[in-house]
Amino acid sequence: MNASRQRRGAAAPAVAASGPTRSPWLKILATSSAATGACSLVATLAAWLVAGSAGAASAVLGAALVMVFFGISLLIGHYVGRRNPSGAIGAFLAAYVIKVVGFGAAVFILGAPAWLDRTWFFIAAVAGVVVWQAAEVHAFSRIRHQIYADPLPGNGTEG
Repeated sequence: MNASRQRRGAAAPAVAASGPTRSPWLKILATSSAATGACSLVATLAAWLVAGSAGAASAVLGAALVMVFFGISLLIGHYVGRRNPSGAIGAFLAAYVIKVVGFGAAVFILGAPAWLDRTWFFIAAVAGVVVWQAAEVHAFSRIRHQIYADPLPGNGTEG
C-alpha cells in the first residue's frame, strides 16, 4: 500500500499553495457586467412588449448608465490597486463623488430626451443597480486576499 502511494505521489506534481486573486477588480467587473447584462436583456424585452421601442430604448439607456458608472469605479480600482493596493478604497470614494456630481450635472443640464419612457428607464436602472450590487458582493466574496506576507525561506519556520 505504501508503494502505491509513492508511485502516485511521484507521478503527480506537487500542488503549490495559491496566493491572492490576480486582478480581482476585473473579475468582479466581468461577473457584475454579465449579470447586469442578462438583467437588462430581460428588462428591455419586457419594456418592448409593454411600451414598444421607446420603452425598450429607455430600458437599454437606464441599464447602460448603471453599467458604465459602476464599471468606471471597478476600472479605477483595478488601475489604482495595481500600483497602490491600500489606496484603492480612496480612489473608489473619489470616483463615486465625481460620478454622482457628474451624473447629477448631466441630468440637470441635458435633461431627459422627449422619447424617454421614464418608467422603463427607472425600472431598468433600479434592477441594474440591485443585480450589479448582488453580483459584485458575490464576486468579491469569492476572491482571495493575502493578509499575511509569505514566510521567507530559511527563517527557521520550516519543520
